[in-house]
Amino acid sequence: MLPLLLLVPVMYFVMIRPQQKRQKQWQEMLGGIKTGDRVTTAGGIRGVILSIKDDAIIIRVAPDNIKIEVAKSAIASVTTQDAPGA
Repeated sequence: MLPLLLLVPVMYFVMIRPQQKRQKQWQEMLGGIKTGDRVTTAGGIRGVILSIKDDAIIIRVAPDNIKIEVAKSAIASVTTQDAPGA
């Protein structure tokens, strides 16, 4: 019975806690996005943020400067825009 009881805390620290930390980091990343940041969507589309709405953002995609509206939840990563020359 003891090994079965020890399995629950081990499962928590091995599986559940790391997923919660990743989810929290992702939420913080979405909360910190701003106009001018370079983003990559979950589908692999890369662009620059033009405007931010409540649950969506509008990004400009190169090379033809196409504007696309995507859900905030579709943002996979953010690269903040550095100062020129940096």
